[in-house]
Amino acid sequence: MPMPDLPKDLSALSLSEIAELARDRRLPPVESWSPERIGQSNMRIAGDGSWYHEGGLIQRETMVRLFSSILQREADGRYWLVTPAEKLEIAVDDTPFVAVEVKSEGVGQDRQLAFRLNTGDLVLAGPNHRLLFAEADGAPRPLIHVRGGMDARIARAAYYALVEWALEEAATPLGLWSGGVFFAMEPA
Repeated sequence: MPMPDLPKDLSALSLSEIAELARDRRLPPVESWSPERIGQSNMRIAGDGSWYHEGGLIQRETMVRLFSSILQREADGRYWLVTPAEKLEIAVDDTPFVAVEVKSEGVGQDRQLAFRLNTGDLVLAGPNHRLLFAEADGAPRPLIHVRGGMDARIARAAYYALVEWALEEAATPLGLWSGGVFFAMEPA
């Protein structure tokens, strides 16, 4: 089944168009599959979101998109690629996704934030896709929840845009609304 092309740039789309694209994205029901064959995939997702197989960079975006659609995280924190026939463990250096672009519409409580991931997927921040502003080694580590216990690290440029919008609004505490939820930009 061919996967539809997703936009490379959010600026040309309205948030209602982004919401429709995100809603129409159908993921395989990996949580309902119980394959008997379990093993290692010899794959790794690097901290910058690049995917590797046996040490070689996977350069085909369609392959990365396909693999990301069957990615699952279990309660013990391990990541797996799951099909009806097999379940293969995959190493993840940081987060499995990177939010590389953000778009904002509205202000204050009416604001909606949309993110494009390195896999091309679209995520709208809100009750099901919460923003988290953590710290690691004294540096900001902003995240957005994607699905099933998996997060995307928000890339620096997108994070700086969030900070700029939050400073403009000057809420106390510093933060932003999206999807009817206020996300304080304080480390958790």
